Amino acid sequence: MRNPPALLLLVLFAAPPRPAGAAAVQGPAEAPSVAAKTACPGGEAPCPIFKPEEVESRGSVVAGGRSVSYDAHAGTLIVHPKDWDDVPQNARKDEKGKPKPSPEASMFYVAYFERGAGPARPLTFLFNGGPGSSSVWLHMGAFGPRRVVTADDTHTPAAPYHVVDNAESLLDVSDLVFVDAPGTGFSRVAGRGRRKAFFGVDQDANAFADFIVQFLSKYGRWNSPKYLFGESYGTTRSAVLARVLEDERMVDVNGVILLSQILNYADNPDGPEDNPGIELPYQLALPTYAATAWYHKKLPPEAPQDLTALLAEVERFAMGDYARALEAGADLPAKDRQEIAAKLHRYTGLPVDYILKANLRVSGGEFEKNLEGPSGATTGRLDSRFTGPDLDPLSKEAEYDPQAAAIGSAYVSAFNDYVRRVLKFGRDKLYKPELPLWESWDYLHQPPSAHKPLSQAANVMPDLAAAMKYNPGLKVMLNAGYFDLATPFFQGVYEMGHLPIPEKLRSNIEFKFYRSGHMVYAHASSLEALHDNVADFIRRTAKP
Repeated sequence: MRNPPALLLLVLFAAPPRPAGAAAVQGPAEAPSVAAKTACPGGEAPCPIFKPEEVESRGSVVAGGRSVSYDAHAGTLIVHPKDWDDVPQNARKDEKGKPKPSPEASMFYVAYFERGAGPARPLTFLFNGGPGSSSVWLHMGAFGPRRVVTADDTHTPAAPYHVVDNAESLLDVSDLVFVDAPGTGFSRVAGRGRRKAFFGVDQDANAFADFIVQFLSKYGRWNSPKYLFGESYGTTRSAVLARVLEDERMVDVNGVILLSQILNYADNPDGPEDNPGIELPYQLALPTYAATAWYHKKLPPEAPQDLTALLAEVERFAMGDYARALEAGADLPAKDRQEIAAKLHRYTGLPVDYILKANLRVSGGEFEKNLEGPSGATTGRLDSRFTGPDLDPLSKEAEYDPQAAAIGSAYVSAFNDYVRRVLKFGRDKLYKPELPLWESWDYLHQPPSAHKPLSQAANVMPDLAAAMKYNPGLKVMLNAGYFDLATPFFQGVYEMGHLPIPEKLRSNIEFKFYRSGHMVYAHASSLEALHDNVADFIRRTAKP
């Protein structure tokens, strides 16, 4: 297992490998216990621990080629576990006979509404992943009205950072709500059993569903076209959340927009050696290995030099000859083993001897560590265009993520300044860009057809399929970067091709690919394309 990198969203297995995080972890996820000590008058039930907050401000931005004046609302809403009853009965008592507070979460959000547009305007809820990541990355890097500028594929110099009006903000087509997951950002959790209540696949989706329903009521947006935009683990959340909204809350969603998708954790190249006999992770990661080797000019001369042609050839090999070789296991003849190793060298640039020593199976961490050979450099995981010095030249796998180190400070610093100086929120509060929840996260998930949570790698493909069948008008958009080793683009393609949905619903899914990494928007031209593609998707799907 590899230690979590220091940046944004993440990606793990049911027996979790490592996350793709966001900047440094700061402070505990819980609110101070003193907040929960006072019982309400009468003493039969505990008082609420948190109170909703809201600060309003105004701004304008030229986005998508047009000027948008907006009202910004920075605040919190209070959510509870799924079985919470707002008329408490038989409240648990502490040793002094006072009611113990039930768990609750205060979820922070920043909402941007075009001034004077009204409730018919589309409304998009955006969140990153982790699990344990705030939404600072999508907010300050992709679609908020202000954006921090970072270096394309190298370490961004330290402060002062350059923050600009964001011409690629989605405010030209939709009102936006950036939401921090419970415990992250300015969101907090408290009460007895708070971690068990909110830090898990199903618990997290319920909290977001509760938040969205409350938000629609607070701001009168029940009749707005509604979209979910999730990145990384946020795509996992989006699949479950869409199903919960459709099935349990009776809220139809117009579209689910996925960026850097992971729906089935058994297919990911982080730690596949711990699950021998399951070969798909190696196959689905291979096109990204090839794209990365192409970018760093590590391919031998006989390999295709055009990226599009290269990927098409590698995808065929991955699901054909390579798949058959892996399935053969120990029965693979020595001659065939040598031929497959030679092909893998052609597509990855790794030495044939190393590939044979790895038994034709190279994990994501091993590839990142070895692509640059003896140069002492580690290749990026979130964005394999990046490289950085090895932390330990003798380690088997990469020990950190160069992109996380390269841009994390810029995002976190820029947002901490922006939220206090411009949005006027959080002056005396600590903003937590990411929490180390990947090890303690409850990955047990109960798919819609199961009677209990399943003891297996989290797989939320059935949830997205159920949402699409429950609402046949639901449209899904997958966006992926070719240089993403955290959630390989070909894994997303494979998952979408294996959703258990009727053939007629497959036309509801569309794909967009970019010459960028996990955070597609960290590459300027890819951000422009991402904006244009998502804006077009919203325009087309918001119409009756």
